[in-house]
Amino acid sequence: MLSFYSHGKLLITGEYLVLDSAMALAVPTKLGQSLRITPLDSSTLVWKSELHDGTLWFETEISLPIKHDIASDDPVIHKLYEILVAAQSLNPDFLNTDQGHEVISTLEFPRNWGLGSSSTLIANIAQWAAINPYKLLEKTFGGSGYDIACATTKTPITYIRQTTTPIVNSVVFNPVFKENLFFIHLNRKQNSRDSISHYRNLETLERDIHIKTFTAFTKEIIASQDSLSKFEYLITEHESQLSKIIQTPTIKKQLFHDYSKVIKSLGGWGGDFVLATGTTKDMIYFKEKGYHTIIPYIDMVL
Repeated sequence: MLSFYSHGKLLITGEYLVLDSAMALAVPTKLGQSLRITPLDSSTLVWKSELHDGTLWFETEISLPIKHDIASDDPVIHKLYEILVAAQSLNPDFLNTDQGHEVISTLEFPRNWGLGSSSTLIANIAQWAAINPYKLLEKTFGGSGYDIACATTKTPITYIRQTTTPIVNSVVFNPVFKENLFFIHLNRKQNSRDSISHYRNLETLERDIHIKTFTAFTKEIIASQDSLSKFEYLITEHESQLSKIIQTPTIKKQLFHDYSKVIKSLGGWGGDFVLATGTTKDMIYFKEKGYHTIIPYIDMVL
């Protein structure tokens, strides 16, 4: 049996700007996704996908060797097929025999948490196929690739996207005030196309200025690990400036305007998790508003 594992991700700084070449700070999460492959005495790929609670949410069978077309109206089957065919295009020997396999993919977090159910799958399949995960991502879901970098790291990273190979560096990000950091799930997915469109419509010169500004934010936030007040100031400024760029109100203005501490959006604004500063007692504020998935930083980040 073969077994592969990839960590989930959270983007702390540089959202949207990371699509170009701004330096971003990202952290791997303790929860991720595993992939287990067992040989079968057949010429079939039996694929099973399990949720964090052990529930089987998807199952299909694919004849081997894999063909490059499939007759199915199921979008999940289509996407899986797309990924496997893309992987084979990068390694022609992958799934190019009649040796069957049972493949079990198991998530450790709820699918709606936005921690990277797709990126961890891509990273696992890339390990199985012995191919470049960034190239597989480019052929399938697209994106900046920071989530792929988080999948196989054990430390926080800085990430700079490049046309060929990204610049990924391990960094020490272990704030003395980490007990005052919490992740709150907003219980909704965000369609970030409009925000990305505003960003993409910026003039090149203006965008270059913002890239430098947010790279500086990342470096300063990493350097603020010994001061909660400095950290709060910097992430507030980060929110304010990005709000102007993507023409979207900050999540604090939208939902939590009377919260006494600081809140920062993560990734696509308005969806998945936000980062909040405060104490355990302060988290009562969010529970009273109906947000019950509140995870301390020390329980979330690897």
